[in-house]
Amino acid sequence: MYLHWVTFSLALVCWMSAGGEYCGTDDSGSAYRGLFNFLSSREDNLLNNTRPLTSVTVTKVYVDLYVTSITDVNEKAQSISTQVKIFTFWKTRRQLWDPADYCDIETITVQKDLLWTPDIAIAESIDTQFGSKESPYVHLVYEGLLYTVDILSVTSACKMDLYRFPFDTQICNLTLQSLGYTDEELNFHDLTDSKYLTSESQQNFQTQGEWELLNINASIADCSTMWFSQNRKIFKITIRRRPLLYIINLIFPVFCFLVLDVASFLINASESEKLGFKVTLLLSISVLLLILNDKLPSTASQMPLIGIYCIGVFSLIGISILETIFVSILIAIGEETKPVTPTESGVDVTVQHDGVKYLHLDTVTGRTEQMTPDKLKQILMEFWVFTQQHQEKVSSCWTLAARIVNVIFTVLYIITVIVFLSFLGKVWFQF
Repeated sequence: MYLHWVTFSLALVCWMSAGGEYCGTDDSGSAYRGLFNFLSSREDNLLNNTRPLTSVTVTKVYVDLYVTSITDVNEKAQSISTQVKIFTFWKTRRQLWDPADYCDIETITVQKDLLWTPDIAIAESIDTQFGSKESPYVHLVYEGLLYTVDILSVTSACKMDLYRFPFDTQICNLTLQSLGYTDEELNFHDLTDSKYLTSESQQNFQTQGEWELLNINASIADCSTMWFSQNRKIFKITIRRRPLLYIINLIFPVFCFLVLDVASFLINASESEKLGFKVTLLLSISVLLLILNDKLPSTASQMPLIGIYCIGVFSLIGISILETIFVSILIAIGEETKPVTPTESGVDVTVQHDGVKYLHLDTVTGRTEQMTPDKLKQILMEFWVFTQQHQEKVSSCWTLAARIVNVIFTVLYIITVIVFLSFLGKVWFQF
């Protein structure tokens, strides 16, 4: 399980013994050259590019993968860029020697092109580059153990679930497999457990950006096709987004716009600024939706909750604008039917006496009475007052209807906002 600790200990012993008290500088150099010539001149051609065979035909490869940084996560392209360090160990009976014969040298370093190395590739890789200059060497230990250390910058495909963005947790796989060997020729094995991989990766994590490394889970699986079967080692990397940036730049501003829209109901409906204020809020949310569109993929299987949140607030403000327009129409109708005074209307109810006698038939007594100008003026004034009262009642009805509609809509609007935010928050903020 902890084979790599044994390997590093052996390498340390070798480095110390190469310059130890038993050999001088010249002797150590001669021993190193002699050991290399010995391995190169073995009758079975030890240093070659053929797969080493042990007592069994399957070559066991021990692999560990450590994530040292997460450089980029592209949600629209569904890809993740990471820097990883890969330790690869395997054994052979070809490269064996007795350290006592070679000045206690227990490990040597040779070029990769002189030895067989596992052809390991990352199945999900879109673009793979060495983080620094590729190491051209393989380290050999006298007991027949070989190991390499590679530092890679990997851009790999990762199917992301953005339903709870930006409070989401993603699981991305890095699958190591051989390009040319079947499971009957090469098998992967665990070098350390997942807990140790996670702990070491978190301690050596070099970036503190948007993403936090939570866990690395290693497992081994077989993949079969109609032609052959291969052994794979799968590293499931679990990462979690730090949502503070999106809370400040997106979620909180939209919430403030919603609060301002609720507060706008306190503005008198007859004021023209109320409608302009609500339209400005609607346009502001439209700008934030454009920012969100640049971040989220257009091919998501289900709409993210942040999209539901923004569209819900956008729709609520849009409905409140329609309600404001409707109430304004009711108030305008009431203003049109509002009665005016005789002076405002330009009507002169003064009756001038021109010597003409007006007769008035009393329907009760059946007698005809002479109508004087003063009495006619009184009748006209009474009719005018009656008309004013009727118009006042009609205007009051329209105004009252506008107030009732505004109060009822305000109450329903506040209830809808509370229910919407409560339900969304219960699903969204699940940590």
